[in-house]
Amino acid sequence: MSQTDNNSYLSQHKPSSEFENRKAYLDHELTIMAPKRWALNLPYRDYRIEIEDLVPALAATIGKIVMVAAVAGAFAGPLGLSDAFVVENTRFEMLIAAIFFVILFSGLFNPAANLAGTHGPMIPLIPLIVASGGHPLALGLLVGLFGLILSVSKGGSKLMALTSDGVRGGLLIYLGAIGLLSQIKNLTGWATGIDMGYVGFIVILCTIIMYALLARLEMRWLSIPLGSGIAFIIAFALGAPFEFVTEPGIPPLSPTYWWGETTGWKMGLPDLNAFISVAPFAVLAVAMWSPDVMGQRVFQELNYPRHTDKVLMNVDDTMGVSAVRQAVGSALGGGNLASSWGTYIIPAAIAKRPIPGGAILTGIFCIIAALWGYPMDLAVWPPVLSVALIVGVFMPLLEAGMQMTRSTTSSQSAGIVVFASAFVNPVFGWSMTMLLDNLGLIGDKERGKKLRQMDRWVIPGITFVVLLGIMAAVGMLPGIPAFIPH
Repeated sequence: MSQTDNNSYLSQHKPSSEFENRKAYLDHELTIMAPKRWALNLPYRDYRIEIEDLVPALAATIGKIVMVAAVAGAFAGPLGLSDAFVVENTRFEMLIAAIFFVILFSGLFNPAANLAGTHGPMIPLIPLIVASGGHPLALGLLVGLFGLILSVSKGGSKLMALTSDGVRGGLLIYLGAIGLLSQIKNLTGWATGIDMGYVGFIVILCTIIMYALLARLEMRWLSIPLGSGIAFIIAFALGAPFEFVTEPGIPPLSPTYWWGETTGWKMGLPDLNAFISVAPFAVLAVAMWSPDVMGQRVFQELNYPRHTDKVLMNVDDTMGVSAVRQAVGSALGGGNLASSWGTYIIPAAIAKRPIPGGAILTGIFCIIAALWGYPMDLAVWPPVLSVALIVGVFMPLLEAGMQMTRSTTSSQSAGIVVFASAFVNPVFGWSMTMLLDNLGLIGDKERGKKLRQMDRWVIPGITFVVLLGIMAAVGMLPGIPAFIPH
């Protein structure tokens, strides 16, 4: 049956009662879906919304609140803006993402494009961007422009094809391990700070036991809501302080308010110098998309059954949606930096769910959280936040990386990625190891011999040199002062 036939999904769909178990039903759903790119896809005509979609939607909403608030806060500190500004801008960004992009794009018009989320690795660089004279609107518009160029040229999928399993696996191991350690440190630090160190110990211990049992029962897709709930109950029952402070309301919606001289960001519109100062950071942000998207798509490949390529995340479309979302969101007044939404796609893949059903629910949850206000306080409470990220993102990253590095050659490449990433950062580690791997100097030597010259060293070499120059310019190489004054 043709994939362009509007009735192909409906004609092949069967109720779950006809299958031996739930897993068989979900696998069948993935094999019969035929999402249309840049055309209308409707719930229950082209896909279904299942109970399992609630889990990634909840995880994505928690992650969205946390990450957008972190980006807005990173800008607000150096600019002298208040915590109230951070809350209002976060709520505004969640409405933009939910209404215009999560539901419209990933839910209806391109279910092969992952949701446009937040670019976490750029958060540590934001103070440097501000100190360099950067303007959030200038940065957002350039990230949108460069990202759209990468998407249209299909550069993202090309770089993904040139990255071996060993390099991808190493990236996942590094990101998973670093994230896991950072969240454990954050949680124990919070507990110690309120003179209740035992709360952190008990929450983490219960999380380990819960995760192990869910893995044994093959129900890890429940880890985020169950883990977050357990963390909240334990911490609250042990007396950890918590209160709701964000009241229901609607944030300012006018771009003129956000980009005014005395309102919102209190910066006015950017001038030419603002665009020049943020250009290297914008290039770096877009360059980080490729390893980010690669790591996320791996979870679909590992958890989906065979013959489901049509429902895997389309790398170039995901980057295109992220680019448009970035430009539009910044123009309207938001401070978010966009990237592929990891806290959505990772639990969705583990739950064996395609993108669109959970995308619809994520959009609804984000709208409710933004307008209601109170869920935002719950999502950013340290026990809930840290446990959600540990079990929903970083542990799965670590496990997937280990699965991809079982052979001697892939483990060799993975080790170099981890080494180089720890030395500088994951962008440096990925680009350098991709070059060495494709040249046949490490990893599978036969793989390099089969590649064209363009794929073997020209594209990887140019990628590494350009990124190395940009990182040197903004002061990201150890021991080398930044070329850009700030």
